[in-house]
Amino acid sequence: MRVVMFGYQTWGHRTLQALLASDHEVVLVVTHPKSDHAYEKIWSDSVAELAEEHGVPVLIRNRPGDEEMMLRLKEAEPDIIVANNWRTWIPPEIFTLPKHGTLNVHDSLLPAYAGFSPLIWALINGEPEVGVTAHMMDAELDAGDIVLQRAIPIGPTDTVTDLFHRTVDLIGPITTDALDLIESGRAVLTAQDRSRASFFHKRSIEDSRIDWSWSAEDIERLVRAQSDPYPNAFTHYRGERIRIVRAALSSACYGGTPGRVFIREGDGVVIVAGADARRGTNRGLVIQRVRTDDGTEHAATEFFRAMGGYLTARP
Repeated sequence: MRVVMFGYQTWGHRTLQALLASDHEVVLVVTHPKSDHAYEKIWSDSVAELAEEHGVPVLIRNRPGDEEMMLRLKEAEPDIIVANNWRTWIPPEIFTLPKHGTLNVHDSLLPAYAGFSPLIWALINGEPEVGVTAHMMDAELDAGDIVLQRAIPIGPTDTVTDLFHRTVDLIGPITTDALDLIESGRAVLTAQDRSRASFFHKRSIEDSRIDWSWSAEDIERLVRAQSDPYPNAFTHYRGERIRIVRAALSSACYGGTPGRVFIREGDGVVIVAGADARRGTNRGLVIQRVRTDDGTEHAATEFFRAMGGYLTARP
């Protein structure tokens, strides 16, 4: 089939790699300009550069739908459009243009976690698995009928970086397998159960700020969901911002006031957590490694030389 691809960052790059290696013909690529957004500088393999290396024409747009783009799309005569990590709305006059419509590849198990940063939000929320969905695009974001869906389990110590590497490896196979089903007429489309749908916004630095009224379990998952190279979960200690690089749940239960720097346990320092911490029935968060704003990483047992004081959301 003749394919036009809309994509961005490493997700789009992997999609384009798979298309270029397939029997399909990539006739045009549309991608976004480079961004200075903290999250968009991560996993930023260039779709434009890959397309240019293979002689594929490229359009760079923040949003689609201008007259030049519509002309180029019509001239390309695609049988299908494939989209992955396209960051703005694609209007119906584009996604319905090819005879087979538009296949969108999204890194969540739709209908849950539509929108942005699905791996991070899923890990924060303690989901048992994540995955990738190939679905047909319609007028509602990430809501079209599902062609294929593949899942991987989330392990108890997995970071979002681990999940990224495992899900990004699913992109190529699910894209080409879905296209083969569509081309052969064997695709069985499954409507999404919209009663189970959830939609998440883009993450920003503010979303990495630790709230010590959360349970230690929730905060520990937040730390794993903000692993390097993502902006780490952070808090403040004696007016200084510190990033939590590694943490775990305490073995014992600890009571008191949320955020209290309490006691050493194992290779870390326990911080009291949870809105009901006063009851003494909660696990604490064992901080094991921290990073200061100058980029220096410290063992928590060396950084917190004396117990006492509080970690706070703001200076």
